[in-house]
Amino acid sequence: MNNTDLADAIASAHGVSKSDARKIVDTVFAAIGDAAAKGDEVSLNGFGKFKVKDNPAREGRNPATGEAISIKASRKLVFAPAKGVKDKLNT
Repeated sequence: MNNTDLADAIASAHGVSKSDARKIVDTVFAAIGDAAAKGDEVSLNGFGKFKVKDNPAREGRNPATGEAISIKASRKLVFAPAKGVKDKLNT
């Protein structure tokens, strides 16, 4: 499923136009992205949580040459599904 498919599902379920549904989908994902950029946790009841995880700088190896390299610190967005979603996946 992609953004357009999601917008189509919202449009048909709630009787709104596809363009309005697409604006809603885009707004929701923009809000999640903005909150994540600030380091906030986004919790969607019944669906799951988006959290920002900090990865510290570390030493690594170039797999082609075996040479030691420095890997910069980074942040990533991780998702933890809610119990209901986990149950749907494992039925």
